[in-house]
Amino acid sequence: MSKPTAALVFLIAAFSYFLFSPSPKPHYYHTLFLSSPFSDNASIASNLRTLTRRPHVAGSLANAEAASHVLSSFASSSLKPRVAAYKVSLTYPVHRSLSLTPTESSKSIITFSLEQEHLGDNPYADEVTPTFHAYAKSGDVSGPAAYANYGRVEDFAGLNVSGAVVVARYGKIYRGDIVRNAYEAGAVGVVIYTDERDYGGEECFPESRWMPPSGVQVGTVYNGLGDPTTPGWASVDGCERLSEEEVELRGDSPGIPSLPISAADAEVILKSVVGGVGPGPGILNLSYVGKTVLAEIENVIGVIEGGEEPDRYVILGNHRDAWTFGAVDPNSGTAVLLEIAQRLDKLQKRGWKPRRTIILCNWDAEEYALIGSTEWVEDNRQMLASRAVAYLNADCAVSGPGFRASATPQLDDLIKQVAKEVRDPDNTTQSIYESWIRSNNSGVIGRLGSGASDYASFVQHVGVPVVDMLFGGGYPVYHSMYDDFTWMEKFGDPMFHRHVAIASVLGMVALRLADDEFLPFNYTSYASELKKSAEDLEEEMLAHSIDISPLIKSIQDLSTAAQEINIEKEEGVKGALRVREVNDRLMMAERALTDRDGLSGRTWYKHLVYGPSKYDDYGSKSFPGVDDAIDNAKRVKTKASWEHVQHEIWRVSRAIRHASLVLKGELR
Repeated sequence: MSKPTAALVFLIAAFSYFLFSPSPKPHYYHTLFLSSPFSDNASIASNLRTLTRRPHVAGSLANAEAASHVLSSFASSSLKPRVAAYKVSLTYPVHRSLSLTPTESSKSIITFSLEQEHLGDNPYADEVTPTFHAYAKSGDVSGPAAYANYGRVEDFAGLNVSGAVVVARYGKIYRGDIVRNAYEAGAVGVVIYTDERDYGGEECFPESRWMPPSGVQVGTVYNGLGDPTTPGWASVDGCERLSEEEVELRGDSPGIPSLPISAADAEVILKSVVGGVGPGPGILNLSYVGKTVLAEIENVIGVIEGGEEPDRYVILGNHRDAWTFGAVDPNSGTAVLLEIAQRLDKLQKRGWKPRRTIILCNWDAEEYALIGSTEWVEDNRQMLASRAVAYLNADCAVSGPGFRASATPQLDDLIKQVAKEVRDPDNTTQSIYESWIRSNNSGVIGRLGSGASDYASFVQHVGVPVVDMLFGGGYPVYHSMYDDFTWMEKFGDPMFHRHVAIASVLGMVALRLADDEFLPFNYTSYASELKKSAEDLEEEMLAHSIDISPLIKSIQDLSTAAQEINIEKEEGVKGALRVREVNDRLMMAERALTDRDGLSGRTWYKHLVYGPSKYDDYGSKSFPGVDDAIDNAKRVKTKASWEHVQHEIWRVSRAIRHASLVLKGELR
């Protein structure tokens, strides 16, 4: 008789435990969730292959087919599935052209094909949408080429680009901010390329992971969130909509035409630029025509209703649409979401039911402007404000080794606890946490800006605690046609073990939030981080007679309140209603950090403590309103501008004080 395998022994023990224990505790089910019999890297690979078979840009038939696959998977995993559809404004390219006259006296014109070379054997490569920038301004422009490095504000300092077509490289900031910065500096057009120094190597795909010379990073250049025609409200049937003229007047749309180009094309252009900067003498002629359509998008939702607190929501999300095949961005995250759904189904079949409701969301049209998640949040704003415990996000879930996480600070301890329970897929002698703290990241949990992914609407608009996590980080074929299943299978995660690991961590964070009697939030981490940010601000303001003491005092109050509620939890509050009241305080404290008036000049963003940088939508700033005011005061140098800095400090101080009162559960 053969010796039983470890997996069989585990299953026998688990079955015996379940059979003879009348009511297994949540920890038992959590242990099952992390067990090897519950994970399935083959299923993950199969789902990813299906999802990335064809390019599936938002609004396309292929993307609707991908939505059907997710819907079917949710249904087969015993989730109650439904589709939340919206009609939204999307753009597609109609005409693109770019040519270069190398010198004023040159009679030869170089015309660029703007095509990515078909590499490998992908049979659907011809279906890839022509390279373009979503929401780019249509127009024909001509001007001397001028190199502006990464297109940051500081890159334009001392550079005369008036009337020029700017050449900038991707890397440090959001592409929409590059276009806006060029426009404000006087440029008439922009081309943005993937520099080999940032994305290339000695060999390129399909031989290695690096971007080929013809590779192009496409993407959106819209500087708002959600459907541009419904700013602040949901794009439901029959809703109010702005006209194209009204959309343009809002200032979130780019003011000049732009195109993404390859490193190979950029190399030719930059050879015509004097001194490597210019402007000129090379002249660029850029033409772009786009079309705007009202298209239906589909968010696929799956629900597991909670047993004791069905009106408290733990939400996990990932977007489905991709500029091309989207193996990393976003469908590594979609495959992880489906893996979590399958594991939760297995738990349900063994008798588990979550204390709180778990909602899985597969968003559409994220690539355009986080549209699917934003419309859903705007549609359900009041329900989410009163019921959402947290939102957990996966986007580019796997692109290589190395665990990374970002979150609002009250979730830091929970993430670290869970990371200690999961083996590192690249070194199984260690936990993910042990590998993480020995890495370049040193176990640091980042903070969240805005434009990077679908967590934005939850935290920035409503004030819901959020998490985003992944394996890898930036990867060279981002938003190009080479981000396909072959790239993932060869370079991103050949055994799909990193997908399994990120599903384990993300799923366990969700289970703890759904099942723990007391929500595993720790606001002492929040207070500690805000204290450091306030001290940095105080040092910066020494020469400007700005009083930081209100901010310091409010953070001290938050720290005291956080310690007191931790003691309440540790001492063990008795009674379901009392437990519920403590949890409500923990849940609602993040909401108190929002302000209905939002950031000055950016009113959609309600969170006063964490928000996007004004000049980099991907970046995160502590006290973003204060940061905006300081930037303005340094530029205009007036008494009124510095008084506005003080006003913004008072605003954020009041918000933090409100959060302290919520944690205390006190009326004044």
